[in-house]
Amino acid sequence: MEISGAGGSQAANASAELRSAKLAKNQQEQEGQQSIQLLESASEAPKATSANPAIGGTVDTHA
Repeated sequence: MEISGAGGSQAANASAELRSAKLAKNQQEQEGQQSIQLLESASEAPKATSANPAIGGTVDTHA
């Protein structure tokens, strides 16, 4: 009966769990950065301007 093999597999499992946790953290950080970039790019939308400021100043809602 070998007892030493069990300790080695526990260490390998712990190592695999640590790698998995690091990969998950990196993925979350990348998604967070992408979300920030998306929000920043959405706030930079150009505003439509007219040569005549009176045009588009009011909206006729009478139907």
